Amino acid sequence: MVSLHHILGACTQCLSHYPAAGACIMIEIRRSNERGQANHGWLQSRHTFSFANYYDPEHMGVSALRVINDDKVIPGRGFGTHGHQDMEIISYVKRGTIAHKDSMGHVEHLPAGEFQLMTAGTGITHSEFNPSTEEPLEFLQIWILPDRRGLEPGYQQKRFDPRNGLQLIASPDARDGSLRLHQDALLLQLRLSAGEEATHVISADRCAYVHVVSGGISVNGTVLSAGDGATIRADDVLEFVGLASEDVINEALLFDLP
Repeated sequence: MVSLHHILGACTQCLSHYPAAGACIMIEIRRSNERGQANHGWLQSRHTFSFANYYDPEHMGVSALRVINDDKVIPGRGFGTHGHQDMEIISYVKRGTIAHKDSMGHVEHLPAGEFQLMTAGTGITHSEFNPSTEEPLEFLQIWILPDRRGLEPGYQQKRFDPRNGLQLIASPDARDGSLRLHQDALLLQLRLSAGEEATHVISADRCAYVHVVSGGISVNGTVLSAGDGATIRADDVLEFVGLASEDVINEALLFDLP
């Protein structure tokens, strides 16, 4: 039997096990089918970066971004109570609902389209469960290193009104109604109709990671499909174009990283 520890890994180990990620190149593509994978029956997961039993020294993270797991949980199952420390943990529900309970006293439901940000800090325990008896739960689990250890644990949850273009989801100063992220990084949600365009500037001392949630998006002419990702470094404008037909949502998450 695979233990919960092996499935999730340990946040305390993340800080020491993962070396600093290498410098971003101009555009480095990470195709969906190249990601690590795990199948535990009740949980199927695709790992963009090294996680738990999946280890690839070429894919250890980008800057402070350490984990993007694309998880699918069958009805009535979930992650039992487990602990985290010194990590910013973001969940984004693509389909279904997460039933969440933690040691800070939060008992919440996180439906599709909502974002959750937990500051693990000095230590928290929590559980994540698919309460449906019929519908699978699909969500992205994202870990970002905080700017310092020993933060007070915290919990944030918010639904952002869907709109096309780029929308700020998390930032270090919680500006424009975004969630507060304890790192010099930005998380933006990108939604584009077919043929629609959007731009974002990356300065020379920063890099970006793009993860496509659904549909298809081109980044400066590079085509990315659902599950694909790309590391980008450029003192220039990133130009995004929605590719899929009108009945498909072209959606991606953009990380602007130090």
